[in-house]
Amino acid sequence: MVAHLFNAPVGETDNAVGVGTVGSSEAIMLAGLAFKKKWQNRMKEEGKPYDKPNIVTGANVQVCWEKFARYFEVELKEVKLRQDYYVMDPVKAVEMVDENTICVAAILGSTLNGEFEDVKLLNDLLAKKNKITGWETPIHVDAASGGFIAPFIYPELEWDFRLPLVKSINVSGHKYGLVYAGVGWVIWRNKEDLPEELIFHINYLGADQPTFTLNFSKGSSQIIAQYYQFLRLGSEGYKNVMHNCMETARQLREGLEKTGHFEIVSKVKGIPLVAFALKNKNKALAFKLSKALRHYGWIVPAYTMPANAQHVTILRVVVREDLGRQLVEKLLSHTESALNELIDTPSVIPRITFTVKIRATKEKGSYGDDGTIHIPATSVHWEQETPETTHKEVLIDGKTKGVC
Repeated sequence: MVAHLFNAPVGETDNAVGVGTVGSSEAIMLAGLAFKKKWQNRMKEEGKPYDKPNIVTGANVQVCWEKFARYFEVELKEVKLRQDYYVMDPVKAVEMVDENTICVAAILGSTLNGEFEDVKLLNDLLAKKNKITGWETPIHVDAASGGFIAPFIYPELEWDFRLPLVKSINVSGHKYGLVYAGVGWVIWRNKEDLPEELIFHINYLGADQPTFTLNFSKGSSQIIAQYYQFLRLGSEGYKNVMHNCMETARQLREGLEKTGHFEIVSKVKGIPLVAFALKNKNKALAFKLSKALRHYGWIVPAYTMPANAQHVTILRVVVREDLGRQLVEKLLSHTESALNELIDTPSVIPRITFTVKIRATKEKGSYGDDGTIHIPATSVHWEQETPETTHKEVLIDGKTKGVC
């Protein structure tokens, strides 16, 4: 069902395969391993070194890609972002591809602002480079968020197996697949794209059962839930849910713009996500607003962009099917109230301290019978201290890791 949704080729020699995973993180690990093994096998056949594989991504990738690279010893080559362009540039990505590149990873629905990367342009540029060099560099599409959005909202958009260099796709069932947390999927275009040597066959359960997984014993409830949702909602049902999410996101986006305080960073074409920044570029205020909204019960993260765009601080709201119009109106009201309170309240509260000066004296009665010193009231002086900074960012390896 998922393979057909992503337009996997169907024919006598075409047979897509896939694996149910624990979220898209495991799915990406498995897809990466398949690319690495295929690349190593090809390099061995050609008698070339195969000890320095790399993968090309945008700097906007989710952390699981960094985990894959570190865990499985693959160099991660990131295309840096730039002002007002917060996804991977296909032109720069293809320029970074070399003979050791196991694949280029494109994102359909960036974690940072929900934007779709141009997979078709990437496919066309990479095909030209492969033709010139003789390489066979493929594409993986990380559709964790957008895989269950694009087929229903933008069916004409070419990002999936309709593009010949797209060899595998992952998607999270627990995002817009409408299943509770714990299920992801990875689909390969053909059986040949998943090296047989990575698959283990067991028969002690009564029949031959192939397995390719990093996890071991786990429940099947999420798989059943995904199957149930497919059967219950069908294509039209998913289409209605996704259109409703997009309409809710539009309402939130327009409401934030009307306040006059925000500029929208996310694109209209993408997943139902609204990313926005303060027009005055006040980093500290963005983090304070995020904290203030928690007091109203909202978790609206504030974060800085990756390298070359780290001066931009944004807030993000992901619209799911259970975020209705009334909740959006309440969120807008709370956002405006919290922001007005922060703007009207002085950023630094003056702190008053006092200094006690003690002088020895021989006057009668200055020492008590119990050994205490009696301090005259006139020796207490009040002074206002210089305000202290109460907000700062912590930078590690050039990336903002948190706020204290």
